[in-house]
Amino acid sequence: MRTFLNRALSFFVLLPFLFSLVSCSPSMTAGLEAFQSSDGRYGFFYPTGWTRIAVKGGPEVVFHDLINSDETLSLVVSDVSPEIELDKIGSPLEVGERLMNNLLAPNGGDRQAELINAEEREVDGHVFYDIEYLIHLPQKDRHELATVIVDHGSLYTFAAGTNDARWEKVEDLFKRVVGSFRFFI
Repeated sequence: MRTFLNRALSFFVLLPFLFSLVSCSPSMTAGLEAFQSSDGRYGFFYPTGWTRIAVKGGPEVVFHDLINSDETLSLVVSDVSPEIELDKIGSPLEVGERLMNNLLAPNGGDRQAELINAEEREVDGHVFYDIEYLIHLPQKDRHELATVIVDHGSLYTFAAGTNDARWEKVEDLFKRVVGSFRFFI
């Protein structure tokens, strides 16, 4: 009986997310699974067949492909002042450069990064900065897509990446995944 109630509750918690899919075309969600945070605050899609892993002291959410282990999806949540809006942090280009220089390829490290694109979009009253990078690592290059959002005193950085050799095969999929991030409350 308890299992049934847990499943029923999970269904109703995911219901708003599922209703938001009605406006999406079937090709938009093909090959993707829905994820919603335990508090019901946010959700997104991740590729079918990927598995969630726990990273102690790391991102809040991490998924990776079991077959191509270089392919990852992560969500980092950082505290910011509740009065801060994304545009107060900077333009998409400025935020993209800050992430690149401070996190992806800090000075003195063995990585270099190129900011390929930085754009702003708005969904359901939230401003998102979509940023694309090419990261040069010692052994191979890596392609990363990220979206950055500020909501209720938190900065969310949702990113998907893979090695550059696989980029052409997964680019559209990763764009759908990163673009799927939504808030519900």
